[in-house]
Amino acid sequence: MSGPTLLIVEDEEPARHALAEYLQRRGYEVYQAASAHEAMRQWDAHRADLVLLDLGLPDLDGVDVIRRIRREATTPIVILSARGDERDKIAGLEAGADDYLTKPFATDELNARIRAVLRRAGGPDADAKGCLRLGPIELDAVRREVHVSGELVSLTPREYELLKVMLSSQGRVLTKARLLRAVWGLAYADESAYLHVYVNRLRRKLSAAAPATSLEGLIETEPGIGYRVADHESVRQLPSRTVAPR
Repeated sequence: MSGPTLLIVEDEEPARHALAEYLQRRGYEVYQAASAHEAMRQWDAHRADLVLLDLGLPDLDGVDVIRRIRREATTPIVILSARGDERDKIAGLEAGADDYLTKPFATDELNARIRAVLRRAGGPDADAKGCLRLGPIELDAVRREVHVSGELVSLTPREYELLKVMLSSQGRVLTKARLLRAVWGLAYADESAYLHVYVNRLRRKLSAAAPATSLEGLIETEPGIGYRVADHESVRQLPSRTVAPR
C-alpha cells in the first residue's frame, strides 16, 4: 500500500491542482473532484482515508456531500472554504465534518490538521499517535501500515480497511452489513461473499506473520450475524504454536 489516500473536492482547478501537488510531495495518494456529484463517484470508487471538501460547489452544497458520506462511513472530513461565517462552520460540523479551515490557509497548517485528524480516526481504542494495537498487531492509521511482531505485513487497501474497522471495535460483534458498508459501500451491502474471502485472507496473513502465536482465533465468526475481533484479554489467552527449527 501507499500512504494515506485523500480526496480533494474543489471546483477551482488551479487551487485544486496546487494543493494536490503539495500533498503528493508529502506522501499522500490524492484523488480529485470538481463537483459534488464527481466527489460522490470518486468516494464510491476509492473510499479515501480523508476528504478535503470545499462547501461552495457548482452543483450541490458541500454539506450534502458530508451527509452522503456520513450515511455509511466515519471517514474524516476537513472543510476548506472561503465561507468564514460562523453559521456555515456550525452547519458543516453538525453535518459530520471533523475540522474546518477558512481560506486562505497555510499548507503546512493543513498538513498538521490532516495528520491530527487521521490520528483521531483510529477511534477511541487508538493511542495518541493514532495506532491501534492488539496483541502482536499494530496498525498505524497515519502511516497506513500494519506490523505484526514488529514486521511489516503487506495488505491490500481493502484488507487494511477491514482490519482497521475490526480493530476499532475490539471485543464487539460487527454485522456483515456494517462491515460491507464501511469497507465497500452501500452498493455491496448484500455481497457477503466478499467479506468471507477477505476475512480469510486477513486470517492467513496475520497468522503467517506471527508463527509463534496462534492468531487463527483472532477474528471469530458469529454464524448468521458477522464477526467479532478478540479483545486484549482474549488475545493473551490464544495458544502458542510450536515453530519448527530452520
